[in-house]
Amino acid sequence: MSELPPITITQTDWNRLDALLSSDRYENLPGLDGLRVELERANVVADDAIPADVVAMDSTVCFVEEAAGRQFELKLVYPNDAGADGTVSILAPIGSALLGLSVGQEIDWALPGGRSTKVRVLSVRR
Repeated sequence: MSELPPITITQTDWNRLDALLSSDRYENLPGLDGLRVELERANVVADDAIPADVVAMDSTVCFVEEAAGRQFELKLVYPNDAGADGTVSILAPIGSALLGLSVGQEIDWALPGGRSTKVRVLSVRR
């Protein structure tokens, strides 16, 4: 895997996600470690300082899987809000991978079986 790109998240998102990581309710979910890694490397900014092209919680992000050229559009949500069409939980591997990326940034996304693929952010809507 390549080096992880820099990410930016809001103070509110960081606080809520940190609380989620500490919650007994989610302690056995497999996505927690991936989210921890993202939070540890995040540049945390005031809520009103987050650029419009950065993926934050409750953003709708359009991204492309580079190898296959497939595009996806998903809303990044908290676990309680996941499950509806067009949503992805922050605890899903792609959810935590997208958090904090800006338009044009790429990241390796872990796939089942130990494989990975590269995804690139195309657009962000809040």
